[in-house]
Amino acid sequence: MVEPVRVVIADDDADMRMLVTIAVRKAGMVLAGVAEDGTEAWQSVRDQTPDIVVLDVSMPGLSGLDVCRLIRSDPLLTGIPILLLSAGVSGASREIGIEAGADDFMPKPFSPRLLVEKLVTLSQGRGSTE
Repeated sequence: MVEPVRVVIADDDADMRMLVTIAVRKAGMVLAGVAEDGTEAWQSVRDQTPDIVVLDVSMPGLSGLDVCRLIRSDPLLTGIPILLLSAGVSGASREIGIEAGADDFMPKPFSPRLLVEKLVTLSQGRGSTE
């Protein structure tokens, strides 16, 4: 039996957490953890060792970029695909996210259908940085 893909999500906005949760479930994945800020996200990633992490860039405590860098610096976690979500839609925002170690980046607001597609792609180890 194939284990379901486990996802940790972190966003300080309850509505965004709900939308991402729905997308995770539509993608056939399960929530390993839900965090309201970057500090909780980092703790959840360390405790759960998920298959995918979805982070809001701008959160209280540690930012999504901070958590991304922490994941990439930990030898036990470095291979986990990371998707960053951000209200910043500039090319510079995307570049900063990719430089921090994210596998993909989605501007907010986003299409739930596209988020499901990105989650499936990340779960197959083919994270897109386009």
